[in-house]
Amino acid sequence: MRWESNPAYKAGFLFQIKLLSSSMDLTTHIQQARPEAMGDVPGICQLPLTRAVVQYRELHEMDTPGGRIEDIGLALVVEGQQAGSAEVLDLGSGRIKVLDLSTELVVLDWVYEPTLGYVTELITEAAKTKQDEPLRSYAYKLGLRVLERVGFGPLTRPTLLRIGYRDICRDFDLHEGTSIRFVLGPGRITRAYLNYDACALSFKTAFTEPDAPLEHALLDAFDSAEVRRFEIISEADSIEYQVRLALPTTFTETRASLGAMRRGLAALMARFEPGRFESVGHLMDTFGQRETLAGLRVRDPQTRSVEIGYRLSSALTVH
Repeated sequence: MRWESNPAYKAGFLFQIKLLSSSMDLTTHIQQARPEAMGDVPGICQLPLTRAVVQYRELHEMDTPGGRIEDIGLALVVEGQQAGSAEVLDLGSGRIKVLDLSTELVVLDWVYEPTLGYVTELITEAAKTKQDEPLRSYAYKLGLRVLERVGFGPLTRPTLLRIGYRDICRDFDLHEGTSIRFVLGPGRITRAYLNYDACALSFKTAFTEPDAPLEHALLDAFDSAEVRRFEIISEADSIEYQVRLALPTTFTETRASLGAMRRGLAALMARFEPGRFESVGHLMDTFGQRETLAGLRVRDPQTRSVEIGYRLSSALTVH
């Protein structure tokens, strides 16, 4: 029997064709509308980031990149309606920054609307009175609470290392930057920075030739770490050394790594600047050393591991 002779079969067949046609029209409409809606930042969804607590780096900063010692790389987005940029409050320094959202950005947590409202009031009050201490104090406490709530992990590890190294900088060489300067001799200066992602100390110099005394000092001060020398590639470069510590996998290991950095840096200071080391030691004996992470309530995994051996490698040589 041909389908033309069956009215019911014919009606059903035509109805299916109509549905298929409507579905194709809808799909075509969505495909045409999607590029227009996301044309500002290709590949990025237009989700407002207001109330988000984000982890940022220098590449995200649009205005005067490079942080001060008060910055901790953790910020609350206070105005994030635009897809390309957002105003944020650094939770360490309490300063307003503008971040570029077209690059990869880590969202650690979200705050409630009342919290954002209170922060906005503090920002307004600070702008009126030129007194930012209430804002800075509240922002810092908020940042620490977020870290406690999120806990230790690959995403929070750089921020925890940054906070810990900030304490070391304040004890050894308090200034606006996040580095420690060492005077090795007449005209010989090096500065120690921390690579938060790699858990490695970088010693930047103005030398164009390897510095043997510094190399021996680094090997003695950081005997359990790997010390590397980066050669000059262009005339504008200088010799740089890097001390690579084991990447911590727990909060306890993070504090242990920072303790190893503190002891190694103290050994360098005692070796090259004994007078300065004695002065710094008196201050820490009087006021105690800073250790913000000691006050954080971050839980470690219940399982415990025991080291059963260590194979000697080239970690004690300069490459």
